Amino acid sequence: MAHLIDGKAVAARVRAEVKAEVERLKAERGIVPGLAVVRVGEDPASKVYVTGKKKAAEEVGFNSWEHHPDERITQDELLALVHKLNEDPAVHGILVQLPLPKHIDADVIISAVKPEKDADGFHPMNAGNLLLGRPATRACTPYGIMRLLEEIGCNPAGKRAVVVGRSNIVGKPMALMLLQKNATVTIAHSKSDVRREVEDADIVVVAVGVAELVKGEWIKPGAVVIDVGMNRNADGKLVGDVEFAKASERASYITPVPGGVGPMTIAMLIRNTLEAAARGGK
Repeated sequence: MAHLIDGKAVAARVRAEVKAEVERLKAERGIVPGLAVVRVGEDPASKVYVTGKKKAAEEVGFNSWEHHPDERITQDELLALVHKLNEDPAVHGILVQLPLPKHIDADVIISAVKPEKDADGFHPMNAGNLLLGRPATRACTPYGIMRLLEEIGCNPAGKRAVVVGRSNIVGKPMALMLLQKNATVTIAHSKSDVRREVEDADIVVVAVGVAELVKGEWIKPGAVVIDVGMNRNADGKLVGDVEFAKASERASYITPVPGGVGPMTIAMLIRNTLEAAARGGK
């Protein structure tokens, strides 16, 4: 049976590291990292996520603000709010919670955030620097996955890694981070023979939002399986994108759902904000 990768425990370690660094930053340079979160409207999932992010920020000693405009806010008004946060020296990280209302172009809003204050790592400049192998704020979920791999002693160098899913938030940056660590990387998607790709993989990262898409029998014996998905099956049970029970019989390590990747996303958001504060201080 596979060893479970305890994302809650690793995330707690990351937050403890950040808290210690916040105390040092405040003592040595008088800087308190500040995170501003913008949540537009009343999307229930967004409210849960933002509450968790704000709580984590306050626990490590950040200044934290939530801006909660009505869903009727215009794109220009939201851009004005982002610009105000860009110019506020107390704010080191800005997070605009997605999804946004349909009348607002999320790409325009994300691009309006200063790259150095982009806590999510979604800005085109940060994405481009990741592609080029330059220092950049990393997208939180794949950044957290890299930390999980490190925690279990999984060095991607020379291994065959398959990323199922090609989103800008997880799939593409995940592939690039694995490539930077010298893995041989394949991105599988809706037009791929996913089974064939997965069967040869030493590291499998699945992020597509389809319940139990990847079957346990596809997993190579001894592979490391990272499941980013979170779905409700026909019985209403929370499940990932991987058939967990059967995959656990073949994998060496596997993330549970929930309690695997999810806690790491918030932990790395906090780390990104700390790093932004340490770099600039403004």
